[in-house]
Amino acid sequence: MAIAQQYGAKEVVAEVPKGIIKGVTRPRNRASLAVHQYFRGTSVASYAAFAGLALMFLLAIFAKLIAPFDPLVPAGTPMTAPNAHNLLGTDTVGRDVLSRVLCGMQTSWFGALAVVASGVIFGGLVGLIAGACGGWVDALLMRMTDVFLALPGPILAVAVVAAIGPSYVHTLFGVAIVWWPLYTRIVRAEVRKLRASPHMEAARVAGAGRWRLVSRHLLPGAIPVTIVTASLDIAALVLMLSGLSFLGLGAPLPAPELGAMTAQGITYVFNAWWIPVMPAAGVTLIAIVANFAGDALRDRIRDR
Repeated sequence: MAIAQQYGAKEVVAEVPKGIIKGVTRPRNRASLAVHQYFRGTSVASYAAFAGLALMFLLAIFAKLIAPFDPLVPAGTPMTAPNAHNLLGTDTVGRDVLSRVLCGMQTSWFGALAVVASGVIFGGLVGLIAGACGGWVDALLMRMTDVFLALPGPILAVAVVAAIGPSYVHTLFGVAIVWWPLYTRIVRAEVRKLRASPHMEAARVAGAGRWRLVSRHLLPGAIPVTIVTASLDIAALVLMLSGLSFLGLGAPLPAPELGAMTAQGITYVFNAWWIPVMPAAGVTLIAIVANFAGDALRDRIRDR
């Protein structure tokens, strides 16, 4: 009371640290606080990697809106060098190379994400069941996984396309068939490690059932390492899909695919270098962004 009389009520409130008195400052909501805590201590390089990843997503989503011309329709004189009208020049038919590269990056990015998502869902489920059940179930599922691991991905994709016809979707299917076993092994190893941890034993003693153990303890514990592996896989998948497209295993012409565009323009590398080089630069850009973002994500999860 004496303090209030000496300094005045307003001065007392001003000297109290912010956030102590309710209503002085607006508290952060839970989402913003979680984001702040997650990115606290992040390096400039990691911020740049995450920013590049966000830009890549925006570029892939809005590629057709950003593209200055229709990627399937001629937009100028064939084999025109880069200029103010066609920033990356035109191809042998007169189509705008920039528009085709943007749409090709969209196709490659979402194709890689689709294969990774299918591998994480199916392979992660198989690994979770194998690690949680153990015994003959684990042995049976892992022997099946070993069979698929022995299959070479590119050769199987060639066989699938040869059997059911050339298509980008068929190529994705052929690659996805052999991509999920990696996630099965990773999730299984993580689940088996978690099963032997003290907190799992404490949960069993507390009466937690198998479903609760799997859904509340094993599955959340396997998610971080799976996310890191998936983020680092995107670059490898983009390179593989572009290589298969380069061999003619993608969508038929005139669909804009980076590998196919590079293959079509490789004969003009000396007199119209922009035709094969620009699509190859698009593949390189996606691979670099995905690798740096995967490394940054791995560092953040490891430091938490």
